[in-house]
Amino acid sequence: MRLNLPDCELNIKKTNQDITVYDILRKKFVALTPEEWVRQHFVHYLIKAKLFPMERMANEMSLVQNGIKRRCDTLVADIYGHPQVIVEYKAPSIEITQAVFDQIVRYNMVLQAKYLIVSNGMSHYCCEIDYEKNTYYFLPDIPEYKDLK
Repeated sequence: MRLNLPDCELNIKKTNQDITVYDILRKKFVALTPEEWVRQHFVHYLIKAKLFPMERMANEMSLVQNGIKRRCDTLVADIYGHPQVIVEYKAPSIEITQAVFDQIVRYNMVLQAKYLIVSNGMSHYCCEIDYEKNTYYFLPDIPEYKDLK
């Protein structure tokens, strides 16, 4: 499926009935689901177009929220290893709704990142959180890594 993201070369492998894609952050092949298709394209976009350093990025980061284990789709750390950006992906067929944003906000209660990004591969939203004023605002575009505060 064509996404609203730049094309990228993915290492896709077909074995029997399984189709997998190589995740450059996890350094392994994973099942190629519609959400994974978005994740792989978006990670390549962040690295190539927005110059995010790959060594500060991780996919499927575990976290515990209210005693329940959850997974953050992609986490980007600052130079000190603290969460700076978290990204939530949905399949292209899933509309980005308030419920989707509520999910990433719940993860962020634990992680305390400054930027939240949600994408279904077609639409992308990025908001910056101002913890001092206890508010957030949506940015017109996803910033380059060097422009993150």
